[in-house]
Amino acid sequence: MKKILLAILTFMMAAPSFAQFNSGGFSLDEENIYWGARLGISFGGISGDIETDEGRTGMTLAGIVGLRVSENAPVFLESGLYYTERGGNKLKGPVVEGGPDAHLNYLEVPALIKYGIATDQEVAFLPFLGPYIGMGISGNFKYMKHPEMGFKVGCGVEWNNLYAEALYQFGVTDICDPDDYSSHGHAFGINFGINF
Repeated sequence: MKKILLAILTFMMAAPSFAQFNSGGFSLDEENIYWGARLGISFGGISGDIETDEGRTGMTLAGIVGLRVSENAPVFLESGLYYTERGGNKLKGPVVEGGPDAHLNYLEVPALIKYGIATDQEVAFLPFLGPYIGMGISGNFKYMKHPEMGFKVGCGVEWNNLYAEALYQFGVTDICDPDDYSSHGHAFGINFGINF
C-alpha cells in the first residue's frame, strides 16, 4: 500500500511539469482526439458462491486514447490498455478452505462513452459509462477463470490537462472455474493522470 501511495504522489508531483507544455487546458469545443496516462488505486472484491470477506487494495496503471464522436456535442469514446490488481482477501465458499487471499491481475480494454460538462474555461466534468473486457495475466487462486467482461461507471474531472476520476466496475460474466458455482468481480477505483 505504501508503494502504491508513493507512486501516485510521485506521478502527481511530476504531472504539472508535463501540463505546462499545453497551457490552454482541455477544450471541449476544440479537442477531437486526446491521449493520456493514468495511475491509481483499486479496491476489489469477489461476490457469489465464492466470495471475499475483505477487499484487495491494488494498483491501476493505464495508457488511454479518446476520440470525439459528435460534432454537435462534447461526446467522446475513450479506450486504452489498463493493468489492474484486483481480487479479494479471506475467500469463502464451497471449494475454498482456509480463507486464502485471491490476487487476480488483469489487462483490461474499456470502451467508455464520456460526456463533457464545462464549468468554466479550464475545468470540465466528464461522466462516463461503458463495457470492458479483461484478461487475467497472473494471480494465485486456481478457481477463477481468466477472461472477464463487465461495465464501468464513474466521473472524471479535468483541470489544465490534469485529470482525476472515481469509478465503479462490476463484472457480468462468471469468473468461477467450477461450472456448478458462480462468482463475479467488482472494484471501486480512484485514478489520477494527465491528458495531452
